[in-house]
Parts: sequence; structure tokens; C-alpha cells
Amino acid sequence: MKTTDCKILNLPKIADGRGNLSIIEEYKQIPFKICRSYWIYDVPGGCERGGHAYKKNTEFIVALSGSFDVVVNDGTNEQTFHLNRSYMGLLVPQGLWRVMNNFSTNSLALILSDTEYDAGDYIMDYEDYRKWNNQR
Repeated sequence: MKTTDCKILNLPKIADGRGNLSIIEEYKQIPFKICRSYWIYDVPGGCERGGHAYKKNTEFIVALSGSFDVVVNDGTNEQTFHLNRSYMGLLVPQGLWRVMNNFSTNSLALILSDTEYDAGDYIMDYEDYRKWNNQR
């Protein structure tokens, strides 16, 4: 996979005077079955999350509140995506290194995954990632 395989996907936004509503359904707004969901919040200023790659897992990341950056790297190229709208998210395919940073106060990140948690799917060291990526 390449950083150019990451895509910002717009979600339905149903506007209402009482507040807006958006939807994420598997195989409709995102191209996979949702096997796991988790969220990241209360990130102290200056801290990063992620800092790993998945061998098999694909993710869809949404800034439900606030904003943050997702930096993806394919071992050669790097691209930064700024997420700050709850009606759009970033599709991050398997095999890419990712770091989340620049979290605003009270930001809330929702991550939907196409695999269940598997510690063996993670590559936690960037040099190990580059070696693994070059062997594919």
C-alpha cells in the first residue's frame, strides 16, 4: 500500500435545527465489515498516539470532536491528513505506518477496524516496519 491509497470519505450529514446527525454503516459509507471500534480521548498536549503499522488491519478514523492529524507513511512517502469534521473520516489501508498527533483540547477520535484485536498484527518499530514493507 501507498500513502496515496488513503482516502478522506464524506459521511452523510443530516442537518436539523436541533443538531446534525451522521451515519457510518459497514459496506455503505466504509468498504469493510466493522469488527472492532475504539476511541481515543484525553490526549495530553504534545502527545502522540499510534506509532505503528498493521499487517492486516484497515481502519477508518473520524474526529468526532475537536481535531488532530493522522500522518501516514509507506516507507518512502509521508502524508498528513488533518481531521476536524465529524462528517468525514480517513480510510487507512493495511500495511501503512501511522501516527496521530496535534490533538486539540477535548478531541475525540473514533476508529473503526476490519479485524478484531490481535497483538501479532502490530509492527511497533519503524525500522522493523521498513524491513517488513520491503519484503512484501
